[in-house]
Amino acid sequence: MPTPITASNLSALAGVRHGFFTREGGVSGGIYASLNCGLGSNDERDAVIENRARVARHLGSTLDAVVTVHQCHSADAVIIDGPLTGPLTGPLPKADAIVTRIPGLVVGALAADCAPVLFADAEARVVAATHAGWRGAVGGIIEATIAAMERVGGHRSRIRAAIGPCINQAAYEVGPEFEAELLARDATNSGYFRAFTIGGRAHFDLPGYIGGRLTRAGVASVEYQSTCTSAKESTFFSYRRSQRRGEPDYGRQISAIVVT
Repeated sequence: MPTPITASNLSALAGVRHGFFTREGGVSGGIYASLNCGLGSNDERDAVIENRARVARHLGSTLDAVVTVHQCHSADAVIIDGPLTGPLTGPLPKADAIVTRIPGLVVGALAADCAPVLFADAEARVVAATHAGWRGAVGGIIEATIAAMERVGGHRSRIRAAIGPCINQAAYEVGPEFEAELLARDATNSGYFRAFTIGGRAHFDLPGYIGGRLTRAGVASVEYQSTCTSAKESTFFSYRRSQRRGEPDYGRQISAIVVT
């Protein structure tokens, strides 16, 4: 069964359960072994559904209450007040963050190198799950999530955030155009780049960049549970690792949170 990673700042909250689920504890096989929760993958659908049901049970809920969206590297956050018809039967709304205050509704973010971020305001009983790749993070998905939480009663001074497993700087080589774009936006972004070899390409600190945006947004606390997905094959799926190997597809781990 799944044994997710948890963040102490979220675990300390009454009335909230969460988990950064790894690839362990599911029923999928092959390149999807074993807790692949990505309905958009080419894995056997029944296996993905069973994996998502295991996540739901671990968080004290049911399969039909697990909500994910069609992630598209956007800065769009959606507020939901009930299960979607889409997760098992049809098209999903396009967004990269889900906010809810409905008890029992498990909101999740899928990732395989991008950063999942879980949020909670226990006093307002508002939670959120966010998918933050570099495009979404640069575009404002963190701030959009916080703003959506505040629209339903949350307040950033009470919001706790935790950044989950994602690709880390040592494994995240980027091109000069990417570095130039971020430096043009803000020269202080230079602190998120490092060359690991003389004359080599820069590597980007994705969790550090997201953490910086969270801190500047004024949330109550930020915790890093951002183990590198690319480096730990037995524990995490990784898009970049699958590309290096020429594999036809890859699994997705889920990070999820629920108001109990």
